[in-house]
Amino acid sequence: MLPARPKIFHGRDTELKDIVEIICREPARIAILGAGGMGKTSLAKATLHHPDVVAKYHSCFFVASDSATTSVELAGLIGAHIGLKPGKDLTNPVVNYFSNGPACLLILDNLETIWEPLESRSKVEELLSVLTDIKHLALIITMRGAERPAKVHWTRPFLQPLRPLSNDAAWLAFVDIAEDFHNPEHIRQLLSLTDNLPLAVDLMAHLVDSEGCEPVLGRWETEKTSILSDGNDRRSNLDASITVSLSSPRMTSGAKDLLSLLAILPDGLSEIELLQSKLPINNVLRCKAILLATSLAYTDGKNRLKSLVPIREHMQCFYPAPQTLVHSLQKHFYLLLDLYKKHSGKEHEVGRVNQITSNLGNLHQVLLHGLCLNNPNLAETIYCTISLNSFSRTAGHRRHILMDHIPSVLSHTSDVELKVYFITEVLTTGIYQPGTDPEQLIAEGELYCCHVTDSVLQGEFSK
Repeated sequence: MLPARPKIFHGRDTELKDIVEIICREPARIAILGAGGMGKTSLAKATLHHPDVVAKYHSCFFVASDSATTSVELAGLIGAHIGLKPGKDLTNPVVNYFSNGPACLLILDNLETIWEPLESRSKVEELLSVLTDIKHLALIITMRGAERPAKVHWTRPFLQPLRPLSNDAAWLAFVDIAEDFHNPEHIRQLLSLTDNLPLAVDLMAHLVDSEGCEPVLGRWETEKTSILSDGNDRRSNLDASITVSLSSPRMTSGAKDLLSLLAILPDGLSEIELLQSKLPINNVLRCKAILLATSLAYTDGKNRLKSLVPIREHMQCFYPAPQTLVHSLQKHFYLLLDLYKKHSGKEHEVGRVNQITSNLGNLHQVLLHGLCLNNPNLAETIYCTISLNSFSRTAGHRRHILMDHIPSVLSHTSDVELKVYFITEVLTTGIYQPGTDPEQLIAEGELYCCHVTDSVLQGEFSK
């Protein structure tokens, strides 16, 4: 019994075309890779039902491998699908069946469950190697992550790990489920929360079909990914799907810490920033490699390490970034802004401006995270926030919104220089919160200046 063809299938035409062309030209060995919920199984099913594949391979088998824990159990699952009698070890009978049979297509779905544990990996790879020695057997596997099992001569060119759907494809998938009479702007907002991850798009569309756009947007503000996690398995529960990836044997505590930090960094991090920020994570580049290998993170077109919105929201809810990590990154950004301020107009300014500009979203989130009374480094966070506003002002941007968060926490500090620094920046910007009296600000600044020893700051205030 083969699984049904996907009824809603958008955005994978190129990948489907490539697989079909290769597999109809020769009995190929193809690994469909990518993050959990990226549509790997749907692509495999679409391949299975493609007319050209059906015409070439009269014998096809689709085996869900996630219930197996050893290569022997995997051979037993395959044996059950091809009609062999149950036995203690069906490895040889399975190999003999395919060796003596006609041209055949075998799809092993969710193979990562059995391949990832080191204790079972070698035996699984040996079984795959023996199967792929059968010249007329075409093999497709689907696996979470970006690594292909060893001991197999995978057909080239390799199929690249699946990425999120294009905006157009995600829209089509959404309206196929929820119809297109909803407010287009609301649909765009909802799709931005899914980052076009196919599973998230599917679950979001079904929720909207039941409740409508505005109620779902309202629920997201407080419930986040949990609104897409009412199902009982990883195919119907977004949090469960992400948890499966996080529980990979390849994950380490350092990799999980790095992912928790990426969760509050919409701009991601470059490799240079990973090293320069001196994060308290052992072998941070190894941790980066683990996140890429498990597809919990990816590198964008600018080679910045990022994570998808649903994964970031899940991490913020269940594994928030430790304050030590956030503070290390904040110190890195503060130093960058400080160097920009001190050396403005000099030869290295362009490079620093570009680096700050590439991290504007990150700066906002990291500083917002730290503008709270329980932050032991609150004064440093406020200084950094004011420096960011100074950068925005001199770079021709608007006054930064985080300036509005400072007064409520500044009153709890005793740092008079910091208070003068803030008042000076507010007066220089010339944009005030409703109810703010500039004359009163000047009077407060003059009062604090009496206790300031920094002559440069005094001069800036006097301007």
